[in-house]
Amino acid sequence: MNAIDQKISDLGLVLPEPSAPVANYVPYVISGKMVFVSGQISKIGDNAIGGRLGEDLTVEQGQAAARLSALNILAQIKAACNGDFGRVKRIVKLGGFVQALPTATQADIPKVINGCSDIMVAVFGDAGRHARFAVSAPSLPLDVAVEIDAIVEIE
Repeated sequence: MNAIDQKISDLGLVLPEPSAPVANYVPYVISGKMVFVSGQISKIGDNAIGGRLGEDLTVEQGQAAARLSALNILAQIKAACNGDFGRVKRIVKLGGFVQALPTATQADIPKVINGCSDIMVAVFGDAGRHARFAVSAPSLPLDVAVEIDAIVEIE
């Protein structure tokens, strides 16, 4: 077990199997030393967090949804690296979408995506600090609360 796998275990996180695409795309693309992970939703198996911030969800529930997306991102990164997290050099960027009502407090949108960002920093340390965007959307696929994509540098 490498250091990142150990860190994931120490944090009490359990990675799911990488999810298959639900449409005409691939879960990730490797170009040179970059991995582009397709949007990962707040659903693992039968465990899904859906709904809209400001209607059905609190910020804390949104953060839990972002943590599910983070676990899916980690699973895709691990698959892209043939199971070797030691190849990850840096989490470069995350792009986060939060299903929210237009009346939701816009300051809460970045707080929700922190659920994912915090995991990346906890797992990868300084290499997990990343650029990011966090925006609201009126709807997301499968009525999930959060969808997040990632750009990762590997060796």
